[in-house]
Amino acid sequence: MKIDLGYVGMQKFHLGEIEIPKKNSKNYKLTDEDKIENKEKASRRIFIEHINAKIKTFQILKQKYRNRRKRYNLRVNLICGLINFDRGMMVVK
Repeated sequence: MKIDLGYVGMQKFHLGEIEIPKKNSKNYKLTDEDKIENKEKASRRIFIEHINAKIKTFQILKQKYRNRRKRYNLRVNLICGLINFDRGMMVVK
């Protein structure tokens, strides 16, 4: 699982699965290797962050859902399908 520094507490729950970028401090300066490693982790994570941002533009995850609860999953799946279609990730059965 790839996360940014906002989710450091997740290490308690997902041991060995989380890749957190190295932090820079006044006592510990990042080496060139650490910077390259952080950049690679960020480049893998940005794909998911862009998709999350596209989903949030539909406001279904941001605001209170006021329609029937049993249709919520259907609508979220339809929105994700539209985003996948827009990004060219069509699944052919």
